[in-house]
Amino acid sequence: MGGESCGTTRLAAAPGKKLPVCAPPPASAASVPSNYKLRSQGSVAGSASWPQEVVPSVGRGLWLSLEGGDPQRLTSPHPRCATDHNSDNTTAMLQEWLGAVGKDYHSVVWKVQEEPSSYPDELGPKHWSDKRYENLMRLKQEALVYAREQRADYILFVDTDSILTNNQTLKFLMAQNKSVVAPMLDSQTFYSNFWCGITPQGYYRRTADYFPTKNRQRVGCFSVPMVYATFLIDLRKETARLAFYPPHPNYTWAFDDIIVFAYSCQAAGAEVHVCNQERFGYINVPLKAHQTLEDDHANFVHLMLEAMVDGPPMQRSSHISLLPKPLTKMGFDEIFLINLVRRPDRRQRMLASLRELEIAPRVVDAVDGSTLNSSDIKVLGVDLLPGYYDPFSGRTLTKGEVGCFLSHYNIWKEVRVSQGLERSVVFEDDVRFEAAFPARLRRLMEELEGAQQDWDLIYLGRKQVNAEDEVPVKGVRNLVVAGYSYWTLAYAISHRGAQKLLAAEPLSKMLPVDEFLPIMYDKHPNEDYKRHFAPRDLLVFSAHPLLVYPTHYAGDSNWLSDTETSTIWDDDAKKTDWTGSQKTLRDSRGGAGHLRSTARDEL
Repeated sequence: MGGESCGTTRLAAAPGKKLPVCAPPPASAASVPSNYKLRSQGSVAGSASWPQEVVPSVGRGLWLSLEGGDPQRLTSPHPRCATDHNSDNTTAMLQEWLGAVGKDYHSVVWKVQEEPSSYPDELGPKHWSDKRYENLMRLKQEALVYAREQRADYILFVDTDSILTNNQTLKFLMAQNKSVVAPMLDSQTFYSNFWCGITPQGYYRRTADYFPTKNRQRVGCFSVPMVYATFLIDLRKETARLAFYPPHPNYTWAFDDIIVFAYSCQAAGAEVHVCNQERFGYINVPLKAHQTLEDDHANFVHLMLEAMVDGPPMQRSSHISLLPKPLTKMGFDEIFLINLVRRPDRRQRMLASLRELEIAPRVVDAVDGSTLNSSDIKVLGVDLLPGYYDPFSGRTLTKGEVGCFLSHYNIWKEVRVSQGLERSVVFEDDVRFEAAFPARLRRLMEELEGAQQDWDLIYLGRKQVNAEDEVPVKGVRNLVVAGYSYWTLAYAISHRGAQKLLAAEPLSKMLPVDEFLPIMYDKHPNEDYKRHFAPRDLLVFSAHPLLVYPTHYAGDSNWLSDTETSTIWDDDAKKTDWTGSQKTLRDSRGGAGHLRSTARDEL
């Protein structure tokens, strides 16, 4: 992994460097020789009047973006690809892809430089040295000159850390009739591919417009001082003075390709726009200079998982060969995934997410509370804990909560009776994974074992109810003694922990499962509830920071709850909804949100 091609992935000085995207490929290296060019007759995308456009893609470490998308879906007549300084299989992927789709383009220009695999002044594959910046600017300038020589109408620059999922992006950008225009790209954080402000010295300037634009609270095409990663230049307009290299004679700002180009646009009087009316795709958050290609891979996987939260999985190109990912249980004996059969969309998203994380789950069909009538519940031996009422709405238990409790209860029973299930993980189906989830969980468990710390249950995701600090576990980073918490989103459970939970005989005195657990580790604030259960000696800890969060919260457009939106457990006619409950709301203290707002994230 690593190398230069059409884009970049960037580092500190300027926000978000990029690795341009060229084509999503691995393929028969022998099928595409160096300096490969192709011309074909006929229309592109079924339209004989398609404008002449060049799509340059400079790629180092390009294989990641090729896994996540296919530039061919944009339908353009002039792809131009360059790759260099690679230490991964970028070249092979591009060759395979070009061998498969080159015939569909008017012409293809292919440049490859396999050696050297690094720059003499770089600290590592994610370090943006001056020589790397210069090489990238030269390649982009070469592509721009080529487009002008070909009398192209447009040139679309797509860096390889950009994944375009909207196949109408190119047509949309052309229709805006702008000199330089970019589609706003989403990411795992508040990072995107534009700046709303720039200082007289060429540095990033925070403005009041950035977050409303990034969050689509204001929608449209907006004039901005800088776009990068993916943008279209209309070569029919007054853009002849635009250049990537060499920098403008009066240029004194940082030696950085996106800042050099922003200055060029400013000096040429070319207005720059970013558009956010649609969801066009995603951009990977840039890494720091010391980080590795493995870190880059984990970052990209996280981007793919985030894309699946509100949309379909990224579609890999059908023109590249990828080996199936090896799936593991991360050192646990079993990975349980609880899902209602009538929620196939959640099942598919979770299975796709776990597959990207290389985790092998076992799907457990959840008990559907909506199918239980009052008689069914009595037959199961379920009875309400005397005096239980929801602390916010005043209602009693819902059938959805009964189904949720029984789903977890059935897993605890299996853990207790099965041989060899000493350590297991339980996921519900609305999990949003934090970056590098498997590696972080493995490290946590290794340190826990090294510290010889006994445990029964570890929250991987939860809502901390009280604001007080929780005691860190000595010898184990990122682990605290859990206080009163909501949610059973994801947790690790030991064989002994399952035994303790079942020994409490909770079905005959049921309350929501996320209220039951704090009782069992003696952190529930209601003394009346606690006196029904003894002993309360469950050893419970929590990852800190958390490793997972919910995909959605109450009030979000795609929020859905089968526990809060239900009927009362012993009354088939009395319906409930979430409006009285605070459990499903985003944590007002900021501890239950997956995004972290920092200045760097903006860049």
